[in-house]
Amino acid sequence: MRIPVGVLALLAVLTGPASASDAIRVALQESVRLTEVRGTDIEISALPAGAPGELDRCGDCARWRADVVRAVWAGSAIEIAGQRAAAVRLRSERPMRLGGREYGPVVDLMTNGEGIAVVNELPLEEYLAGVVRAELGEAWPLEALRAQAIVARTYAAYRRIISAGRPYHITASTAHQQYAGRVPPSSPIWGAVRETAGQVLRWEGELFPAFYHTESGGYTEDPRTVFAARNMPALKPVVCQFSAGSPHFYWTLDLRLAQLSELLRRHGTDVGTVRAIEVTERTPSLRATLVSVRGTHGVVRLRGNDFRRIVGYDTLKSTLFAVAVDRELARFTGRGYGHGVGLCQWGAKGMAEQGYPARKILEFYYPGATLGLLDGR
Repeated sequence: MRIPVGVLALLAVLTGPASASDAIRVALQESVRLTEVRGTDIEISALPAGAPGELDRCGDCARWRADVVRAVWAGSAIEIAGQRAAAVRLRSERPMRLGGREYGPVVDLMTNGEGIAVVNELPLEEYLAGVVRAELGEAWPLEALRAQAIVARTYAAYRRIISAGRPYHITASTAHQQYAGRVPPSSPIWGAVRETAGQVLRWEGELFPAFYHTESGGYTEDPRTVFAARNMPALKPVVCQFSAGSPHFYWTLDLRLAQLSELLRRHGTDVGTVRAIEVTERTPSLRATLVSVRGTHGVVRLRGNDFRRIVGYDTLKSTLFAVAVDRELARFTGRGYGHGVGLCQWGAKGMAEQGYPARKILEFYYPGATLGLLDGR
């Protein structure tokens, strides 16, 4: 099926610089009480309270070396090998390992709420290789990888602007973007990142949160109906016929009412034992915007996204579902995986397999956006 290119306006535009810095700070862990980083001859530098970037001005701060850094949260400080500091910077010429993945060249440890935040600081383009590897893997078609690289760069650059001044810009999780750490030089993902170096999408000339998701279920969604944040772009939803073969296009879920009742209670919505569930309002693409849950203690109406969050994003794969109560079970039948906004990864794969280049893939999923360069060249 032909794409209606006449309604698309993905034009190359050059606008002003979005960021003067090339680095991005990625939270690998948040609020952990204990963490361990391994490597070879890691330089450990105690940092003063405040921004990690002040290391160069801390001539008196303690520095030592180790192959294993075991950090324990100690209230307002981090303790490593009997020494305490508000924050610690780790550097090594070799990769540092955490949770089975490799990171470099800088990892910061800092107090964060009731624990430690582990933050990887690295060049944006190196970070993108780790994102594409985590989000899609290396076996997907090159044009899908390239489209993913541009979208991930746009989202990361946007996060870097709105999180400026904070300890980190973005998290390595599905809340923002997954991140696999260092990618081997031989990986084909590097080709996708380098061939799109610096390319970003813009909405009305500005960077915007270029959301993406795993599987649309056949229809993408207007971000203004999904996210409560202000200034969401008026991105038009599209009918997506390219992902019909994905493993997430259709799904079913049987959830015990007792389990659902407990999940609601844990999230502060105690309706007693759930007796009935009804979708009372839907978006034009038929995603649930309001869900009414009736229990032995009363009735509650929840936003569709909140209902999904309570059940679990990976359990209730999307809000594009129908539900019926059958004795002790809530039986869901649904389509898609994720919020449905922006690029559908499985749809991008399908388009790439049909010969569409990355530019056309982005035109399709972000109608009205423009393609430009991050540094404005």
